[in-house]
Amino acid sequence: MNSLLILTTGGTIDKIYFDDKSDYQVGEPQIGRILKELGVVIPFTVLPVMRKDSLHIDQADRELLKATIESREESHILITHGTDTMVETARVLSAIPGKTMVLTGALNPASFRGSDAEFNIGTAVGAVQSLPPGVYIAMNGRIWDPAKVKKNVSANRFEAV
Repeated sequence: MNSLLILTTGGTIDKIYFDDKSDYQVGEPQIGRILKELGVVIPFTVLPVMRKDSLHIDQADRELLKATIESREESHILITHGTDTMVETARVLSAIPGKTMVLTGALNPASFRGSDAEFNIGTAVGAVQSLPPGVYIAMNGRIWDPAKVKKNVSANRFEAV
């Protein structure tokens, strides 16, 4: 792997709340700051594609993300994405051959103490470097096949279908 391309779409990982989890904005991507603070030494480029809650990501947004990946020469791509529709986006990206793509996000904003963001990002960075071409989801300490996982909203975790 020569360089890691990181595409950001928004989601909880980048949210900034202004009161008790009701009034928020999707802020600047947090992943570059996190990787630098953790001393990650692999070269990476962060490219923001959109800043949306994943509930607002539609088919046109998914096609934009797919076209962005297809237009890039990098073969290892990490995508930060909101967790509610991460699986749907991963399924669209599965049509892209020859690239290793790992989607990750957070159940709590990266700016919150005790957020799962750093752990999920670390899992995704390791996965994108070691997995064969294809699309994967890195959440809750596991690497998931998007065709065999769903988000359990009530339990606030990903689990096998």
